[in-house]
Amino acid sequence: MDLLADVRKDAPVPPSEEIDTTTYATVPVTGTTDTVVTDAVDSTALAAIPDPDHLHNFATYTGILNYHPPTGSDSTVTAGLEHFLVALDELKAKKRKKVRIAYFGDSMIEGDLITEDLRDSLQRLFGGQGVGFVPVTSVVAGFRTTITHTFSKDWKDYSYKQLPPASLPLGISGHTFVPGESSWIKYQSVKKRGLSKFEQVSLLYGPSSSGNISVNNKAYSLSGRQAVNRLSLHVDSANSKEVTIKWAGGSAAPLYGVCFEGDTGVYVDNYSFRGISGIELGKLSGKLLQQMQSEHPYDLIVLHYGANVLWKPELTDYSWYGNPMKKVLDSLRNDLPNASFLVISTADKSYKKSGNYVTAPGVTALLKVQHELAKGHGAAYWNLYAAMGGHNSMIRWVEGDTVLANKDYTHFNRQGAARVGALLYKAMMDEYKQLERQ
Repeated sequence: MDLLADVRKDAPVPPSEEIDTTTYATVPVTGTTDTVVTDAVDSTALAAIPDPDHLHNFATYTGILNYHPPTGSDSTVTAGLEHFLVALDELKAKKRKKVRIAYFGDSMIEGDLITEDLRDSLQRLFGGQGVGFVPVTSVVAGFRTTITHTFSKDWKDYSYKQLPPASLPLGISGHTFVPGESSWIKYQSVKKRGLSKFEQVSLLYGPSSSGNISVNNKAYSLSGRQAVNRLSLHVDSANSKEVTIKWAGGSAAPLYGVCFEGDTGVYVDNYSFRGISGIELGKLSGKLLQQMQSEHPYDLIVLHYGANVLWKPELTDYSWYGNPMKKVLDSLRNDLPNASFLVISTADKSYKKSGNYVTAPGVTALLKVQHELAKGHGAAYWNLYAAMGGHNSMIRWVEGDTVLANKDYTHFNRQGAARVGALLYKAMMDEYKQLERQ
């Protein structure tokens, strides 16, 4: 059954932006698996989840569309947000302790933008105390308001843009940090709801045989052969607002970051990386992702990209993006089989043409590709472009009485990011309410 059929309403399509969506189903990303039920498979189960595109215009619908897995998928792959929503329900019923979201994105989410508001809203309803994953260093540490983060300048930062040696894995954030002789990191809590103290603190690091650190002047040794190892750090009540980690010598160990959580609740880990399109996620090793899922399991993987794909506003052929991203999603699905996936579309982006700002032609072209990626992989899809108002909405967000975006007509400001976080939370909760009614 489509649990949402009675409540979903398509947003009206202004005449100036009506799109013939009948052509979309015939223009899939090359290699995607069609989700149409065939006689060769057990159609009984699949038919219970109608194709959302038969009910809604994905180009204008502002809710979340949930696609069922491709035929022949492993039985652990569930439709759209199903696993995530069930996990939330189990958390609320106290049948599990934690639900985690890995939110991948570009500069749109730097400094915990969007994720800060989504996290706060989810934690208010489902519980949770803590900001989640924070890397060792960050170019936007001074901009982030959900934790105070300072560090020494002698950390070596390997990343998507400068890959580490073959002997070192690249961390899930796209960064691996190797300490210098006197490297240190300091994290301090902030006076915000759920963020005013540290409860459970853990360090995630790579293979190490004899590294040594001190945490608030207490000595720890790092050892572990896995791609991802976890060290739980004791934080007593006297030091619950500050964690200082210092390198204390030994064999240099690759560090990924520190996780700040409570005993129960929802946690949203912000994995922002400036200037990428999402294709770069293909550089993460399957072994690392699988080990990450063992040490720090995720129930939902969010992929939020687009700003750096629209670098040429009038380009409308995105096969160069869609084909590699299909392989990325194939790999992520394989390495994180029990997680739900949510593809968030590009936001509106304006460029100046004949003296006026207008929506770039590439926006609607990219929406089609991102929709097909979600549909072909049994993921959920949320059209941010439609949710923020559709055609020329970025102009209103930049030039309106309440300024919600920057003058580059691409990026949200903090207030606009909060609005997006609220829209995404509402879309998620609209889905969750349907589950509650069962």
